[in-house]
Amino acid sequence: MKDYILLLPLIYLFHDFEEMIGFGWFFRNNPQLFKKHPYLTAAYRDFTQEGFVFAVYEQLIFFFGGLSLLAYYFPCRPLYGIWFGMLLALTGHFVAHIGICIYVGKFIPSLITSIICLPISALIIVKTAQLLTFDTVTTVSAVLTVPVMMLNMKVDHFTMFALGRKMN
Repeated sequence: MKDYILLLPLIYLFHDFEEMIGFGWFFRNNPQLFKKHPYLTAAYRDFTQEGFVFAVYEQLIFFFGGLSLLAYYFPCRPLYGIWFGMLLALTGHFVAHIGICIYVGKFIPSLITSIICLPISALIIVKTAQLLTFDTVTTVSAVLTVPVMMLNMKVDHFTMFALGRKMN
């Protein structure tokens, strides 16, 4: 497992660097996208680059980096399960980005790294699933982590709104 654990924060950072770099440019230079898909205007209107970077930082410190380091240095079933759940959530995030790109019919920042990271993440899922013992503790930890990560994404979006409104 130790061969794979620290790949998770690296994959997360690789992907989110593309999002951080392209985020502001994309929304400033695609007003026609907001006309075609007005829900995007409501969802991203007050986001700022600073708010987005803060959300990426929060996820790195507490989840992807922090828990990966804990699982690396203190290997145990609950931490392995949480780590596996974070890997599943991040892989689903890649699928969502690809789906959004197809839906809006336009390149979006995060597409390139989603295409690169999806097969790598899928391979890591297969390899680590073969190494893990999916007893009750590991399975429950993994399954509960996915909705926690989704809830954290909602909290991050709220934080990005709040920071965006304070900065505007």
